Amino acid sequence: MKRRRYVPDLRRLGALCEGNYHRLTRLRRLESDGRLVSEFELHSGERYFGRVRIQVLQTARFTETLLLEQVHNVGKWLNNPQLTVRVYHDASMVEVISCNRGRQIAAVNDYPNRYMHHPDEKVQVNGFLADWLEFCLHFGQVPLVLSNWPRNGEVDEVDEG
Repeated sequence: MKRRRYVPDLRRLGALCEGNYHRLTRLRRLESDGRLVSEFELHSGERYFGRVRIQVLQTARFTETLLLEQVHNVGKWLNNPQLTVRVYHDASMVEVISCNRGRQIAAVNDYPNRYMHHPDEKVQVNGFLADWLEFCLHFGQVPLVLSNWPRNGEVDEVDEG
């Protein structure tokens, strides 16, 4: 029996990317003071969950590339996620382009494959980003003051070619 090729659900992926744009925009409003790198802590009352960093890697006229990473957590069983995301301001979308500083995530993967990525890996990783951003919005606290990092105005613009 021949296996049917996976066809991505573009509506679902688009909805995730749009929702992630709005979640990230709200989160950056909470922590933003124009810096290239900012961090905030995650708390629920007295319970500390860890610290998250948002770093601007690249800016262009309509896009930004950001590194979102949890730099500290309280549970040894937790992985510290690192997601590189592309922010499309003109389309109001955020897309995960790589995970844990790995290679770029393909929209569709043959299965099985060398890296054991699921056929819908792109959708799953963007779904994880949605959940993580919601968690950060719910438990995020006042940003940490990181005075030695440069201001946003010092980012070089790059051609999107």
